[in-house]
Amino acid sequence: MSVNKFAPIDLDPYAAPVAGAEERRTRDLEALRSIAEDAITDARTDSEIAREFISHGELRPKSIANTQKELFRFLTWCREEAGKSLRQLTVNDLNAYKEFLKDPPAAWISTTKWPRTDARYRPFTGPLSDASRRQAMIAVKGLFAFAEQTGYLRRDPGALVRNVRTPTASRITRYLTQDAIGLALATLAARPAETPAAVRRRERDRFLLIAYAHTGARLNEIVSANMGAIYTEGNGRWWLDVLGKGSKPRRLPVPPDLLEAFRRYRTAFGLLPHANRTDDTPLVLSSRGAALTRITDEAASEAMKAVFLAGAGAAAARGDTDTAAQLRQASTHWLRHSMLTNHANNGVQLKTLQETAGHANIATTAAYLHKTDNERHDEILASAGKKSPL
Repeated sequence: MSVNKFAPIDLDPYAAPVAGAEERRTRDLEALRSIAEDAITDARTDSEIAREFISHGELRPKSIANTQKELFRFLTWCREEAGKSLRQLTVNDLNAYKEFLKDPPAAWISTTKWPRTDARYRPFTGPLSDASRRQAMIAVKGLFAFAEQTGYLRRDPGALVRNVRTPTASRITRYLTQDAIGLALATLAARPAETPAAVRRRERDRFLLIAYAHTGARLNEIVSANMGAIYTEGNGRWWLDVLGKGSKPRRLPVPPDLLEAFRRYRTAFGLLPHANRTDDTPLVLSSRGAALTRITDEAASEAMKAVFLAGAGAAAARGDTDTAAQLRQASTHWLRHSMLTNHANNGVQLKTLQETAGHANIATTAAYLHKTDNERHDEILASAGKKSPL
């Protein structure tokens, strides 16, 4: 194994605009012409086109880190295993990489996660699951599509590579029934609050639970919003403005009970029941201390986990083991899935759900158009009871 086999590859996003782009364009004009007459990229190497791809996506820091990890693995594989550049790769090569991810060689694996600058660093901790392979290939195929669109590549072999199928790809299982959500809410409302900080925390958590259950917003979309994001335009309709993936704005309907929870929450923090549109106070506040400071995504997630676990305890105490099991596993994302599934089953149009969820692809939204297992079970038995075929 070569000493520099897993040496770092610079995949940091370019600043906007690309630093030194004009100078590089002049210097590399002839090189670009050899790639394509109408190339609209400054990239001259595979790592440079990967950096442009990462920059182009307007990704959040976590998504950038994940994409960098996947493309580092892939570009290293191209160099060390395939011995080819992006321009030389074929459909068969990409399918070979897809198989490679199932069982990377021992030399590529370390169970200790060393820093990427450490000589002991390895790209993998073991074979990837089907779900992880799917995400890895999505990043790789995205790079190829971008490289073709910008003229860096003349063709995109990734377009002919099938996505990795996962057993549960089309099945939404992270679902809470309305009874489970109601029990969690009731348990939360009964939480003792003997100090002002405890009251603030209870009302904040109640607002969060209702907000996630009603809007289907992602965890960060609510945590990163400000108080002024909840507003009315004077026609009796209330809205919540959030910033979704790719910094895309989205407006979500606010039902009456969410508005009531918002008023109670603000009052518990000594604020007026309503905010104005210009209020830049964080929407999700820390219950500790007098300062109005925003909590982190992790803190909001842990707060909801505590709510679900308390609800699970209440369910177990009354002998409802199924609901207890659901709530022990639940997260804020389960509330998102539950909201979309319930609305889909109630006949809300697919396009409306797509816009509410902020899904780029309507096929993602379509996965929620199904009956829950319990509903299917009851419908089949009810039908069999009416006229048994046996």
